Amino acid sequence: MAIIEDTVNTQPHILVVGDVMLDQYWFGNVNRISPEAPVPVVAVQRTENRLGGSANVAHNCARLGATATLLAVAGRDANADTIARLCRENDIDARLCVDDDLHTTVKLRVVGHQQQLLRLDFERTPAPAVLAQISAAFDDALPSADVVIFSDYHKGALDGVQALIQRARAQGKVVLVDPKGDDYERYRGATLLTPNLSEFKAVAGRFGSEAELTSKAEALREQLSLEKLLVTRSEEGMTLFDARGAHHQPAKAREVFDVSGAGDTVIATLAVRYATHGDWLRAMHEANVAAGIVVGKLGTAAITLDELENALAAE
Repeated sequence: MAIIEDTVNTQPHILVVGDVMLDQYWFGNVNRISPEAPVPVVAVQRTENRLGGSANVAHNCARLGATATLLAVAGRDANADTIARLCRENDIDARLCVDDDLHTTVKLRVVGHQQQLLRLDFERTPAPAVLAQISAAFDDALPSADVVIFSDYHKGALDGVQALIQRARAQGKVVLVDPKGDDYERYRGATLLTPNLSEFKAVAGRFGSEAELTSKAEALREQLSLEKLLVTRSEEGMTLFDARGAHHQPAKAREVFDVSGAGDTVIATLAVRYATHGDWLRAMHEANVAAGIVVGKLGTAAITLDELENALAAE
């Protein structure tokens, strides 16, 4: 069955919880060096706002044909308004818990001649009171979700993630986590974690062979009571570890232009496709193909169901 048809027939509902941000891009030309300091002068030609962080995960879910609900923390500011507008335009049900003292997280990238020259981050940690709002809103949104994604960018929205995981699992929900930092105990009991290779090494330690990688991955999976562990490995593809062993997929990218947001696409594709057909290995293959597409795009980007279907058909 074509993936567009099976997604439309299934219409999976994905609940995305995590750190939302606005990705801003200033595109321009660089023709000279500043006389004030040895830095390029960018003559800005246009600006663009894109959904970032957990909002990019939800964007990918929606573009892949799922019903996407986004639960996150934002400030009471123009950047939060922009995120809310972009979510509406992209069919995302955004439920933003407002912290009056918070500045909505922004990542501003300056790009000259298709090359990123500078990134500026504007961020603060949310107050405990707004995290209580997240918890209550989570309980409201959870019953209708087929899969829950926790998108952790270490900005504070998921400080209480362990309790949320437990509540989701108690209701029989599939829980996927894109982790951050080195305290993976907070993700205990999730269905699946998706660390990249450097994140995995920071927690499990370095390895010198595939056998050692498998051993460390299995130890981490058992330690955290995970059903599965997916390690994304850049140009080496990705490897899924479960009770049956290691399952590897080589990288599919023909040209790598920008890796920002690739992890968002991977976890979103895993969630939507698994919720559609219930096959983890097939979902991993589809996520791997999706990653190969999105790294060929400039900046934070989402994949469409048409793009994924065409790429799979071309294999």
